[in-house]
Amino acid sequence: MGSEAGIVRKPRFLGLHGFRTSGAILEKQIEIKWPKSVLEKIDIVYPDAPFPARGKSHVQRIFHPPYYEWFQFQISKDLTTYTNFDECLAYIENIIIKQGPFDGLLGFSQGALLSGGLPGLQAKGVALTKVAMVKYLIIIGGAKFKSKSLAEKAYSSPIQCPSVHFLGEKDFLKPYGLELLESYVDPVVIHHPQGHTIPRFNEKGLEMMLSFLGRIEKDILSENKE
Repeated sequence: MGSEAGIVRKPRFLGLHGFRTSGAILEKQIEIKWPKSVLEKIDIVYPDAPFPARGKSHVQRIFHPPYYEWFQFQISKDLTTYTNFDECLAYIENIIIKQGPFDGLLGFSQGALLSGGLPGLQAKGVALTKVAMVKYLIIIGGAKFKSKSLAEKAYSSPIQCPSVHFLGEKDFLKPYGLELLESYVDPVVIHHPQGHTIPRFNEKGLEMMLSFLGRIEKDILSENKE
């Protein structure tokens, strides 16, 4: 028992992939781009979204199908409506129940949209009501919900959980990622020169990411001692 007491488990994250990609694709993207020094400090579970892609995937020239989407959306002049969103939330909650617990959520693109809004929805009691509170977030290429009814619930109060946000200089979602930051208390922001992609780390970004993961490790260690 004594030797086990000194072992700190790795932080576990639920990884939510981008629109019309898959869990396997996100896993490949991260394993190719992120160094061993980061990967060895985190466990990530990569499920597929619940709905088969209903159109072409932007990654089809690079990655083989199948492709999936978390939910669908329609954009009119001044209104964005989401379809199958409640089913998506129930699906994610079921994954957490069956494969959790998780310390946090990692999301890219549509997965980042979900990850960035779920803590606020959970705090309001409208999502993930059967599982523990989301503690940490890793947001890559994120944005706010465009559905007014969802946004009012998700961002009405400051989101307290520690978070790291990747913002790409050439990412078409960068303005929306900056807008998302305004809803967070003391977010860690890692800038990179790339577009809407899983980025590689420069020296400063790597240092910030390792520091963020180290913070989670300390929290887990303190929880074990209680």
